[in-house]
Amino acid sequence: MTPAIRRRLLSGAAVAILGAVVGVVATSAPAYAANPTATIVKTSSWSTGFEARVTITNGPGAAVNGWSVAFDLPAGTGISSSWDANRTQSGQRFTFTNVGWNGTIAGGASVSFGFIGTGSGDPSNCTLNGGSCSGGPSNPGAPGTPGNVRVTGTNNSSISLAWNASSGTVTGYRVYEGGTVRATVTGTSATISGLGTCTSRTYTVAAYNGNGESPRSGEASGTTTGCPQPTGGKGAPYLYLGWGNPQSATQVMSTTGVKWFTLAFVLSGGGCVPAWDSQRPLLGGVDQQTINAIRAAGGDVVPSFGGWSGNKLGPNCATPEALAGAYQQVINAYNLKAIDIDIENSDEFENATVRDRILTALRIVKQNNPGLQTIVTFGTSTTGPNWNGTELIRRARELNSNIDVFTIMPFDFGGSNMQTDTINAAEGLKNALKAQFGWSDAQAYQHMGLSGMNGLSDQREVTTPAQWTAIRDWAKARGLARLAYWSVNRDRSCPGNAANVQADCSGIVQGDLEFTRITAGF
Repeated sequence: MTPAIRRRLLSGAAVAILGAVVGVVATSAPAYAANPTATIVKTSSWSTGFEARVTITNGPGAAVNGWSVAFDLPAGTGISSSWDANRTQSGQRFTFTNVGWNGTIAGGASVSFGFIGTGSGDPSNCTLNGGSCSGGPSNPGAPGTPGNVRVTGTNNSSISLAWNASSGTVTGYRVYEGGTVRATVTGTSATISGLGTCTSRTYTVAAYNGNGESPRSGEASGTTTGCPQPTGGKGAPYLYLGWGNPQSATQVMSTTGVKWFTLAFVLSGGGCVPAWDSQRPLLGGVDQQTINAIRAAGGDVVPSFGGWSGNKLGPNCATPEALAGAYQQVINAYNLKAIDIDIENSDEFENATVRDRILTALRIVKQNNPGLQTIVTFGTSTTGPNWNGTELIRRARELNSNIDVFTIMPFDFGGSNMQTDTINAAEGLKNALKAQFGWSDAQAYQHMGLSGMNGLSDQREVTTPAQWTAIRDWAKARGLARLAYWSVNRDRSCPGNAANVQADCSGIVQGDLEFTRITAGF
């Protein structure tokens, strides 16, 4: 959650409290019920949304170890971002579970989390650990809600699930796909069989006994194997047609052997309309001509959305669906095999609302284009993703974004030895991916990319051709999915070998297109 959102100004007169507040509204002296309670309070509101705080208060006695708060929002009202809790959604029902540090609530203590709502509707049907948020069971005698529903395996025709056991007396569990029961089991795992290849499904789980059924869990999504393998060109340096005296792409191909380019940048041409550099149309201009020429020469392209400067689609598209539609326009215009979302600028990378919008849009795009490779590119520290980068990875998992390649940009981070610092940053990315997705080293490497900066960086770090060769060989040996650099435009010596950053040269002594030749060897 960014500070800007936490400091959102109150609108209107007083702070609005929900008309039908669930649980107990705390005053200056909180009242505790025998059972835990949850209250939802709108702390501020404006014409298109609101900010709300949910407080979970334990009664006297034993500590609560782990909690789950769920409620419904009416059609037209949603949640764009949240903090201090993990969030899942099934239709219009939203479920929040504790993060590691706030799962235990001592007797008489409380914890809270918050969210930003879109629209003006109020939450209803609130449950806390399967019971009523007011402190009593919503379905007396029924089990608690199953927790941590997750996909544990897939093959060409099945998806396997597991979950944490529910509290209370449990007769069995029902696995739902939408409103349809797909499996009924007595244990805490199930396999849904009879599915087609490359099929995506989303499931929830409910526990039941003779007294009734628990609220449903958060969602878990999986895709069977057998999908066409997405490909975006493993070595694809950036080429920017609107900047830095760009070379002829086909001449670069014939000179260096490189086949793919990452083309920069697709931005907002006004609102949620994509355009090259915010001004060149998708069709009929130099960009389409270049793509056609590259393909005629046996290559292909990965359009990159975003970058550091310019007017981005992420903040301009009001909803994930609208943003996915903008991405789809570009996919359809060029019949793409891959897209790159360069989310380095603070208006996207550090804005939780926009970041989640991008990640949700990528999930939609992936569902609609199963063979498309989706790449997310972002900054890093010398030891791996910083807090915002780790949040990006965590939310990608929670939102089921199904991103193929997480690419870091190991430059402008104050490095002293770019070969060593790049490898250390990549190992940090590997560890972050393993921690979130449970992957092995090999699996994490297969979902990783590196996008460096040839020669002199903006912070005057220097990457030499010899270092870039060593970085390439390290990445190749470990099976990384992508190697790129910024940029082909700069892949030549500066006149007089001036040691400064320029748009059309690297700032160092080097051979013409030397970094592109090295990258082509990936």
